[in-house]
Amino acid sequence: MTGDARFDAVAAHRAADVVRRHLGTIDEPALAIVLGSGLGGLTGRIESATAIAFGDVPGFSAATVAGHAGRLIVGRLAGRPVVALAGRFHMYEGHPAEQAGFPIRVLHALGARTLFVSNAAGGINPAFTPGDLMIVTDHLNLMFRNPLVGRLVAGDVRFPDMSEPYDRALAALLREQGASLGIALREGVYCGLLGPTYETPAEVRMLRILGADAVGMSTVPEVVVARAIGMRVAGVSCITNLASGVSPTPLSHAEVIETTARVASQFESLVERFVAAL
Repeated sequence: MTGDARFDAVAAHRAADVVRRHLGTIDEPALAIVLGSGLGGLTGRIESATAIAFGDVPGFSAATVAGHAGRLIVGRLAGRPVVALAGRFHMYEGHPAEQAGFPIRVLHALGARTLFVSNAAGGINPAFTPGDLMIVTDHLNLMFRNPLVGRLVAGDVRFPDMSEPYDRALAALLREQGASLGIALREGVYCGLLGPTYETPAEVRMLRILGADAVGMSTVPEVVVARAIGMRVAGVSCITNLASGVSPTPLSHAEVIETTARVASQFESLVERFVAAL
């Protein structure tokens, strides 16, 4: 068990059983997908889709952030079975790290062995512009929380290797599919901060020195859990704005949603091609 048994492997299998009772037989997913702020439009491309609200899944909480629909969806994307989360939990909402990573345990219990995570992020790299899509090659965990703290969960690795948190072969596949679509994908390091405040200009300067190309308030707990249970991970950040100090414009969540809406079609086509090529 972890420090909180509500979010351990046993709880994940119980939650998966509830999902199956609500949605019926679920084919083993070729991919599990987590859709970040404003990126949930991809669910419209999932065929034969059935859904359950987060609030109906044990261990989940209702989504409270704009741009997060708060539904678990199963169906077919590019002809392949997938399971998707339209939204996620953030620690800044008051959730412990174990709960922020718990949905990944449930996706794994539903049969997924490969995970695609997405998020909206602020651009730190001065070469980036709002609307860019960035393949995540690594991350910095400056949330100072880890979902694995506590007693070891059955099936977890006690000390997961994080030398390749984002699978290089999957990143190469994303790169290939982006090129085939004519999308100039960026690549870089995502930094996860606790939030909910946006970063100060001084903090952004610090993050740039530390090697971050983009910054956000999610994703890291999910990837840590995924690696602990042996899932392969690919990730894409939508650069929705330039981080504080990089641009003189004040930051807002409305800008995040506006930018993700503008690049939604490119993002959705990229993920669809990625699933087809797996």
